[in-house]
Amino acid sequence: MAKHYFTYKILGDLRRDAERLKIDLPLVEDPEEIRKWLGRPVEVRTSAGRMWALGNSLAVHPMEGCDGELDGRPGELTFRRYRRFGAGGAKQQFGSRQGLVTLLQLTHSGRYSFTNPRVAYCHPILDKYPYANLSTLPERTRPWEVVSDEYLAALEDRFVDAAALAREIGFDGIDLKMTHGYLLSELLSARTRLGPYGGSLENRARFALNVLRKIRHRVGEDFLLAARLGVFDGVPYAVLPGDSTGAPRDYTRPYVSGFGVNPENPLEPDLCEPLELIGSLKQAGLEILNVSMGNPYMNPHVGRPFEKPNEGMYETPEHPLVGVGRHFSATKKIQETFPDLVVVGTGYSWLQHFLINAAAANLKLGRVSVVGIGRGALAYPNLPREVLEKGVLNPLQTCKTLSFCTYLMRQKDHPLGQSPTGCPPFDIDGYGEIIKQARAAARGKGRGSGKAGGN
Repeated sequence: MAKHYFTYKILGDLRRDAERLKIDLPLVEDPEEIRKWLGRPVEVRTSAGRMWALGNSLAVHPMEGCDGELDGRPGELTFRRYRRFGAGGAKQQFGSRQGLVTLLQLTHSGRYSFTNPRVAYCHPILDKYPYANLSTLPERTRPWEVVSDEYLAALEDRFVDAAALAREIGFDGIDLKMTHGYLLSELLSARTRLGPYGGSLENRARFALNVLRKIRHRVGEDFLLAARLGVFDGVPYAVLPGDSTGAPRDYTRPYVSGFGVNPENPLEPDLCEPLELIGSLKQAGLEILNVSMGNPYMNPHVGRPFEKPNEGMYETPEHPLVGVGRHFSATKKIQETFPDLVVVGTGYSWLQHFLINAAAANLKLGRVSVVGIGRGALAYPNLPREVLEKGVLNPLQTCKTLSFCTYLMRQKDHPLGQSPTGCPPFDIDGYGEIIKQARAAARGKGRGSGKAGGN
């Protein structure tokens, strides 16, 4: 039976558990102080002096809704999702444009593309085991297509074209996705790749730096440049036979196939290269950095500390609070190193209704500029409004990190390989029927789980 970790009735319970686990977890208790810090406006400035005013210190992370139309247009669930975010107070004046900054995320799914997957280099583990499935499953034997230098150079220009279009249709800027094992993330660990996009950190960062510089040259200074950066990849995990707890797959040391990892112990972060990269990104024009980590396909507990895993996935190998602390520690180091950079923090959802206590404390101590909410916003779109009005959250409405949103994303019985994703327990009208259909389709194919893919 799965262990329950979040058993805290009062803030003191959480504080004592953090002390027991030796996790640095500052907390603000006073609702008025919480309202003050989370309601604090944030200024973002370009190198040319253009200023954007964020209405408060809260943000909704970019998340795949998997709810577009087959021709690429936003679907009705897409519009519904963003209407709910807006009505729920994801800006200072609810229902207005004032204080709102919108960024369009640019990404390439690389190894995890549903069709035509491509990789940055030959990974010694992920080429055989791209997902955290049972360790007894056979390894993948089909060869991967490694993207060429010419492909990457052309892709740079496609990203720039997309940014120009984003500006044309009214976005304030773009967010470059460099995390979660996708192509731009994988390039950062391509130490064994030859040529201009591999080997040295300068080469591994070439794609991202070229894109930022080209966008700035193309669209000018009146446009925000942001990135969501995975600062710690970790290692691939597997589900052990007879034991549902996740365990690292076998790896060799020094481990050179991860970014932001200690090569002698890749279960530990080493932020030397991420900090160097962030400095280079900042010089190239970056104004906002969203900090992330892990790869949801190979080690989901790292990026998204959870109470219950996605069906077919492993039970967390560590207390989720350890994962929260890892997020907060990395973000603190980055913000302290770059005090004038707007840094968006991650890793709050597992804290449920106490996330705002930790968020206010991190803001107060200068450990982060903006607090980002991901899964928690799907479950509780009214969260910003309620915290800014009351300074407290309803415990019955907060995300319980039960992974239903991930389950929907991982279903393959759909024309695009994924079902529209949301929070079925807290949004039955939107996703209740969708999850019923997804489960029925899975049962019809003889599988009752939503594993993150096969080998």
